[in-house]
Amino acid sequence: MAGQFEATVDIDRPVEEVFAFLADGENDPKFSPRVVEMQRTTPGPTEVGTVYASTVKDAGMTTRRVFRISEFDPPRRIRWTETSKNLVTAPEGGYDLEAAADGTTHLRLHNSLEGHGVGKLLAGIALSAARKDADAFAHRIKDAVEAG
Repeated sequence: MAGQFEATVDIDRPVEEVFAFLADGENDPKFSPRVVEMQRTTPGPTEVGTVYASTVKDAGMTTRRVFRISEFDPPRRIRWTETSKNLVTAPEGGYDLEAAADGTTHLRLHNSLEGHGVGKLLAGIALSAARKDADAFAHRIKDAVEAG
């Protein structure tokens, strides 16, 4: 089973500030409790081709995940693809940002999940959990960015 989840939130910060925060994947543990560790494994600033490796804990299982930035359009769009081989992977995800006239930022986040092998049985459960948490996840991003 494959599917997607998404959420939107308005963040009380300028779009450039929100983009910079999200472009640094090492900020992920600040808003994603499942991310135990995240580090950039390629040198230089984030751009197309940048790779991040993470340790993630889901449902009591710890996995290593590797993501590559596939699209990078400051300050409007970030896309990534998971290159690691796990039972459930995120073949595509991203952030869309839009500046509002009042200086805030409208953020849309989305991620697709796909099961592999036995993971096809788990993907539906993972997708359901992600969909239930999507709005809370978006608000954790908002809180992390606004906290500075």
